[in-house]
Amino acid sequence: MAYRFAMGPDGAFGIDAHRWTPLHASTDGWVESLALAAHAGRWATAVTGIRGKAAESLDLGGYEPVPEVQRLTDTWWRGKDSLVAPYRGEADGLDAPRCLEAHVYSGLDEWGLHGG
Repeated sequence: MAYRFAMGPDGAFGIDAHRWTPLHASTDGWVESLALAAHAGRWATAVTGIRGKAAESLDLGGYEPVPEVQRLTDTWWRGKDSLVAPYRGEADGLDAPRCLEAHVYSGLDEWGLHGG
């Protein structure tokens, strides 16, 4: 791998690559992000991967941030029937915009959006 996962001096969880890039404010946020990805992937009717410029141009107007993931560089957004996870960490940490990636989990009902 071109980077390693690490903890920053402030407790942030991130990657140590070309430069330090914090992904989540803590390991708790990272674990929440992983759990949300597993949950959303199970309940979505479709999961779409988007990369590069297409991911950069995603319109997240009308979406609200998901606070549990303690977002810094990698984020999650909740819409009326979908979750969007833009992953910027590798793109920023490696100075490689082509590595920008987003996953769109669509067709979610209330359980799929929030869990229990």
